[in-house]
Amino acid sequence: MIHLHNSATGQIEELRPAVDGIIKMYVCGPTVYDVPHLGHGRFVLVYDILRRYLEYQGHGVIHVSNITDVDDKILARADSENRQPSQVAGEYEKVWWKVLDDLNVLRPTHVPHATAYIQEMITFISELIEIGAAYIGGDGVYFEVSRIESYGLLAHQSLESMRSGARVEPNPNKRSPIDFALWKNTPNAEWAWESPFGRGRPGWHTECVVMAQDLLGSSFDIHGGGADLAFPHHENERAQALALGSSFADKWVHNGFIVVGDEKMSKSLSNFVTLPELIGEDDPRAFRLLVLQSHYRSPLEVNSTLIGDAARALERIDNALVRFDRHYDASISHVQADSEILESFGQAMDNDMDTPLAISILFQGITSMNVSFDNGDLTKAIAIAKAIEIVVRVFGLGVTRSELVLPDAVVELFLEREGARQRKDFAASDRLRDRLLELGYGIEDTKEGGQIRKL
Repeated sequence: MIHLHNSATGQIEELRPAVDGIIKMYVCGPTVYDVPHLGHGRFVLVYDILRRYLEYQGHGVIHVSNITDVDDKILARADSENRQPSQVAGEYEKVWWKVLDDLNVLRPTHVPHATAYIQEMITFISELIEIGAAYIGGDGVYFEVSRIESYGLLAHQSLESMRSGARVEPNPNKRSPIDFALWKNTPNAEWAWESPFGRGRPGWHTECVVMAQDLLGSSFDIHGGGADLAFPHHENERAQALALGSSFADKWVHNGFIVVGDEKMSKSLSNFVTLPELIGEDDPRAFRLLVLQSHYRSPLEVNSTLIGDAARALERIDNALVRFDRHYDASISHVQADSEILESFGQAMDNDMDTPLAISILFQGITSMNVSFDNGDLTKAIAIAKAIEIVVRVFGLGVTRSELVLPDAVVELFLEREGARQRKDFAASDRLRDRLLELGYGIEDTKEGGQIRKL
C-alpha cells in the first residue's frame, strides 16, 4: 500500500482507507477570478497522478475538488470590469476546465461550488455558535481558536506561540488576533445572503470544510493542496471540524511550490506564467513529465530549457511505443508485461510517490527494450514494452499505441522512403524525408530501419 507524507505528523505513513477498497480524497480547487498559472497546474497534476496510481492499485477513488465562486477577488474583478460576479466566475471556470482537459487531468468525482452550499454553511456556523466555538462580532462571525488545543498542528507551532507571534491588524471585533472569520457582514453589497448573523457571505475556510464533509463524510482519507494552503486555510478547516466532533482528514498531503530562479512563483512577484500560455507554446505532456521528474514535496523549477528537455524526453517514450507497435501482432499477445519493471515502479510510488525514481525506471526500461529489439530478443522486448505502456498510462502522459496510428498518406510516404533507402537512392530518400517533415513527421534511421515520429 502507498505511504504518504502526512503534514500533521511530519512522518511518512501508510495510507489505510477507512472503507476497504475505497479512498476518499478532497483537494482544494481554484478561486475562479483569473487565468490559472503553473502553480495551479502543479497541484492538479500531483493529485491526478496520485489518483491514477491508486486506481491502478485497484482502489476506487472518490475525488472531490471544489470551485470557489464567491470571494473578495471575484468581487473586485467584477467591480473593476462592471460585470456580475457570477459572470467573472463563470468565465474563468470555463478556462479552468479547458486547461485541465488539455493537461489530460481526470475530472473529479464531485465538483461542489461554494455558492451552492450557502445555506449549509449558515447552518454549520450556527452550530459552532451554539457550542461556543464561534461568536458574533460587529462585522461578522469569528471562530474562537483557543477552543482547539491542537491548533497550529499543520504549521508545527503551538497555540501559545501563534498567539504571541501573531502579526495581524488589530480588530476590535475579535477576541484574539488569531481568531478567523466564518461570516463577513456586507449589508450593502449586491452579492450577499441573508443569515441570522446579518446579510453577508461566508469565509473561505468555512466553504471547504462544509463541502468536504457533505460529500465525503465527517472523516475521510486524504486532504490535499499546495503547501501554501497548509496554514492558515487547512488549519482553519481542521479546527472547525474538530470543534464539532469530526475527525476530518486522516492524511494531510501538500505539494511544493513552483519556483522561478530562487523565488516562489506568485502574482505578487510578477514572475508567474499562465497555464494557457504554456500549453499554447509547448506539448502539455512536457509540463506533466517535468512535474513527474521532481518529487511532489520539493520545489519545482520551471523554465523554457527544462520544458524543452522534457519535450525531448517525451520523444523517447513516443518512439518506444511506435517501435512496440511495429513489432506487435497476435503471435506475441500472450507475452506478459515485465514484472520486474512493474514491481520496481510500484515500490517507488509506494514510497511517498517517488515519481523521479519511477521515471528513471521507465527510461531504463526503454533502454532495455531497445537493446532487446536490437539483439533480436522479441519476447523480452515486448514484455518490457508492455510494462512501459502501463507506466505511461498510469502517469497520464496521454500516449498509447492506438494514439500513434499514422495517417495512410504518411504511411505511404514512409514506406516509399524506406524502399528508396534500401535501394540506396539517397536523393529520393532525402526528398521523401523532406515531404514527411512538411507534414509534421520526423524519421530516425536505425539498424532495423527508419522510425517515424510526430514532431
